[in-house]
Amino acid sequence: MSPAYLESIVRALRERGVEFATGLSASQIDTAEAEYGFRFPPDLRALLEHALPLGERFPDWRSPGSEFVQDRLAWPADSMCFDIAHNTFWLPAWGPKPDSMKDAQAVARKAVRAAPFMIPVYGHRYLPAVPCQVGNPVFSVYQTDIIYYGLDLPSYLFAEFGVPNPFQVPDLPREIEFWSELERLNG
Repeated sequence: MSPAYLESIVRALRERGVEFATGLSASQIDTAEAEYGFRFPPDLRALLEHALPLGERFPDWRSPGSEFVQDRLAWPADSMCFDIAHNTFWLPAWGPKPDSMKDAQAVARKAVRAAPFMIPVYGHRYLPAVPCQVGNPVFSVYQTDIIYYGLDLPSYLFAEFGVPNPFQVPDLPREIEFWSELERLNG
């Protein structure tokens, strides 16, 4: 992501009322990554180093241990467990559903922990940390209603905020273990 494109993101988001703080330093990025054991893919990292979006739905990576960041990180597993408890969700690949709700939810949490780490971007929009490359899709994760909200970060920023996207949008999203499978269940 070029500095000009990064500045166009900031400009477009500011026009929509988003405020920004100075971008994260390398040590602040390292702290957030070490806290949760993931790496920011290069495109998201470049944006966060350029300028940090602020607001009630943006994670503040300067405070990676904050209650909000922890809630957003727990959201994919917590909301999946909600659907197991209230909407009879169960993946056949997990084997027979345990009789105990606690045990069933433990199976789901284990599956989410084994899946690529989901980095909160905004609200319930997540970018997978794996592979740690430019071009991962952005997922909307709401309980087990998981859909692609952008085939990559620039197409997501266009879809969510109307940020002009000067790049070719991929024809197909990059396949992300577990999360793409869940997305296909909704398709």
